[in-house]
Amino acid sequence: MTRKPDWSVEGRDWPNRDASQFVEAGGLRWHVQVMGEGPALVLLHGTGAATHSWRTLAPILAQNYTIIAPDLPGHGFTETPQHGAGFSLPQVAQGVAVLLRSLDATPHALLGHSAGAAIAVRMALDGAAPPAGIVGVNAALLPFPGPLGPWAPMLARTLFYNPFSLSMFAHRASRPGAIADLMRSTGSSLDEEGLDLYARLFRNRGHLEATVALMSHWGLYGLKKELSHLRAPLALIVGDKDRAVPPDSAYDVQLLVKHATIARAPGLGHLAHEEDAKTIAGLILGALQQAA
Repeated sequence: MTRKPDWSVEGRDWPNRDASQFVEAGGLRWHVQVMGEGPALVLLHGTGAATHSWRTLAPILAQNYTIIAPDLPGHGFTETPQHGAGFSLPQVAQGVAVLLRSLDATPHALLGHSAGAAIAVRMALDGAAPPAGIVGVNAALLPFPGPLGPWAPMLARTLFYNPFSLSMFAHRASRPGAIADLMRSTGSSLDEEGLDLYARLFRNRGHLEATVALMSHWGLYGLKKELSHLRAPLALIVGDKDRAVPPDSAYDVQLLVKHATIARAPGLGHLAHEEDAKTIAGLILGALQQAA
């Protein structure tokens, strides 16, 4: 069995550790952070990340909301579903919904970064969480663009079933500057703390396997067909320097979603909320106020 990140090792000084708890729900042991008071705002991180992605943003939002931020299945310190099952978009959305019920939490709004935004939209479409509003930061709601788009999940599956590739990536993640280069490839520059936290995760084979498994089971063609049925207001926050999700794709989403709005975040990349949490928090709070 592949080792997961150890809470006593990789999580020894995890951001907002005092807000962390471990919850049994849907057959998994979830790591989730809860902080603040007020209506429940659920934070869903992107592929390959964990709760550390919200390390600066969550405490700001907790001044107005009760923040509930889980590690997605197999990511960070949440257990991995058995036999590779449970990584499809509907399954992950359902899993998060089960977790929220176990916490006796009714979401007022959902906030997702990248793939986390797709999970939020899926939850709303399935009736698992009828929120007052959804906010997507550099939301990955459409299939990968270009001729390789349909093949992206297949390429991810190839990596998933090739242990050598994952081991090589984990080894490279330990090299000085490797994580900084990876982050810059998304259009973002992170501080030393952020780079160290990603390095801890990417050196771990279990976290890497979950990251690739999520990508290999990810199907956004079905979600695209259903976007027009979304009833919750959708606010899209777009980093102009994002190299992972094309910024202009937000306008394609806006054509499909009746209540979609777009706010630009100049000078920020894919990890905009980690680069400038204060600016992104202002955009999020403004979007939720408008939705209300």
